[in-house]
Amino acid sequence: MNTRLLATLFVAFGLLFAACNKDDEGNTTPDPVDESVVRVTSNITADATWTADKVYVLGGRISVVDGVTLTIEPGTIIKGEAGTGPNATALLIARGAKLMAEGTASAPIIFTTIADEIMPDDIKAGNFASPNLDPDISGLWGGLIVLGKATISASNDNNEDISEVQIEGIPTSDANGLYGGNNDADNSGVLTYISIRHGGSNIGEGNEINGLTLGGVGTGTVIENIEVVANQDDGIEWFGGTVNVKNVVVWNAGDDAIDTDQAWAGTLDNFVVVTPAGSCFELDGPEGTYVARHTIQNGTVVAVTDSRSIGGSLIDVDAATPVDMKNIHFVAPLDGLSITEDEVENTTFENITFAVDEADLPSLMEQEGAVPAGVSAGGSPQADVSVLSWTWASKAGGLSGL
Repeated sequence: MNTRLLATLFVAFGLLFAACNKDDEGNTTPDPVDESVVRVTSNITADATWTADKVYVLGGRISVVDGVTLTIEPGTIIKGEAGTGPNATALLIARGAKLMAEGTASAPIIFTTIADEIMPDDIKAGNFASPNLDPDISGLWGGLIVLGKATISASNDNNEDISEVQIEGIPTSDANGLYGGNNDADNSGVLTYISIRHGGSNIGEGNEINGLTLGGVGTGTVIENIEVVANQDDGIEWFGGTVNVKNVVVWNAGDDAIDTDQAWAGTLDNFVVVTPAGSCFELDGPEGTYVARHTIQNGTVVAVTDSRSIGGSLIDVDAATPVDMKNIHFVAPLDGLSITEDEVENTTFENITFAVDEADLPSLMEQEGAVPAGVSAGGSPQADVSVLSWTWASKAGGLSGL
């Protein structure tokens, strides 16, 4: 750990102890030292707006409860305090709640760690990168969790179908962690132009929080223009639901970049994945009798750079997972990497290209097996990176040439 980061962490811990607690009425109040900093220590139980002239510090796991709307203005910065296990910080949008977080390309909403020195003046000046943290430092806070009432595929210990479950990492004593239902058009709000950074703190039993977790989120929810940087666990993980997501960058994830579970029935459209430490795609299907397909399309994947390489598969999908993958290109180099060793009988591939010579394509298959239909050598980048120019990844050159 470099000395600048150590110094920043000391400042962060000092801010943690200096920050005020809620007042006698349970409201959050500004830091007595800096009135531009608001420490949030209790659940959001009435409609609230977070404004871009302040920094909001999450002092724990903060839930926006059923029936309540949290609005976050463009350019607002939210920082999570350090903590693991039950003290891990996160913002959780419960079923029936809404998050209206509508950033813009010139004023994105940034979720990061209290150790990050980025401030509102940086956003106003167009400086969206962290001024002191490298884009591969992870696990300094939790993440963003959005839960809804759409259909999931799950079962109990008796292999009986169940319509709702508790999101991973949230104790069963907290009913705000439940997700799933039968309203596939459920609306959890609007999330646009959001960058989520340096998260994924451990919440117990080796289980970390994803950058963005989507549990049973419905099609009424709008999720577009999302960046996840250096999350210790997955970049984005879907647990069932029907929500569609587009214009995404996942950069330096500590585990998988794109992870799907419990028969997610939506579409991921236009994305870039850069050097996750796990697999580029970890795709899993139903856990109950309900079966639905999801689609992943129009993407570019960078598996190897000068400083990082994936540690898992290019595509990890099994026979139980119904998924359609279309127009995805994996850029060179790809030496020593492979796609899943499992059967892919429920997966369709259309224009999935790998930047290798034709003769080398079988080497990307486990044990140099058969190349699936729709997979070929050559190709070119498929993502439209012009709409991702606002991201830290783009401004740092991580999308150059794509």
